[in-house]
Amino acid sequence: MKKLLVVVAILVGAAACGGAESAGSTAATSNGTTVAPQGGNLSAGGGATKTNGSGGGATTGGTTVPSQTVPTLQGPPVIRQAQLSVTVSSGSFDSKLSQVRTLVEAAGGYIAGTDAQAGGSTGSSDNRIRTAVVNFMVPANQFDSTIDQLSKVGTVQSEHITGTDVSAQYVDLRARLVNAEAQHDAMLALLKQATNINDIIAVQNQIGQITAQIEQLKGQIKYLDDNTSYSSITVTLAESGAPVSSTTPDSWGFATALSQAAHNFVTTLNYFVSGLGAIGPFVVVGLLGYIVWRRRRTTPLPRHA
Repeated sequence: MKKLLVVVAILVGAAACGGAESAGSTAATSNGTTVAPQGGNLSAGGGATKTNGSGGGATTGGTTVPSQTVPTLQGPPVIRQAQLSVTVSSGSFDSKLSQVRTLVEAAGGYIAGTDAQAGGSTGSSDNRIRTAVVNFMVPANQFDSTIDQLSKVGTVQSEHITGTDVSAQYVDLRARLVNAEAQHDAMLALLKQATNINDIIAVQNQIGQITAQIEQLKGQIKYLDDNTSYSSITVTLAESGAPVSSTTPDSWGFATALSQAAHNFVTTLNYFVSGLGAIGPFVVVGLLGYIVWRRRRTTPLPRHA
């Protein structure tokens, strides 16, 4: 048992040193200058590399990205996001919303969610001011051109663009993944040499922990791959005002006067009916009491013999 533990310690230490050297070599060029790996060029596996030009579609948050070629961007991998607020002219909301969707499809992106609603009623249901929030993803190389096209949809009220450089995270995750896979291989080799049941259980527990760590690192690298290959844009569309209803002008004011008179008549009648309903029970009780009193008064009293 003691010999086995010593061998485990020696193999783990050797794997850690080898993983660190391998990670350093993958992050360096032939002339010795260290460069950060490009976005999407790190695979979830150990030594294989992932090229953004590959055809298969990626999956992000349960939504399948259309299968297409996404060119590799020059420079460090950056996660870019944008929020735009655009106002459109009254009555053109439907066409502008359709135009935004067409722009997303033309850029090779996909819509992650849409929330359209009508609010701020100024009268009838046809005069509601409509708004919509559209969330979509576009290839990173189409980010700037898509922003320019969206600014032509209407009047831009606000624009907020952010970028996060994830080069350091790529290098760190890559080194940790190579180290974990080296430890995993060392444990598998040690498992073949174990003969004691307790030793086998101990090594298998270590393999399980290392395997979970490897899967977690692969997931983090895939998340960076997806978010550096595609950029997120959120557009808020809003009408500048409610549609103007067409009404016949009343220059003399006669029709307006008749309308106000009819309104006042109905209002007065409404007050009268409401008041009658309030005092009606008291009037009925009073009338019943008066009738009983009159009958008792008119009825002659019986005479005693």
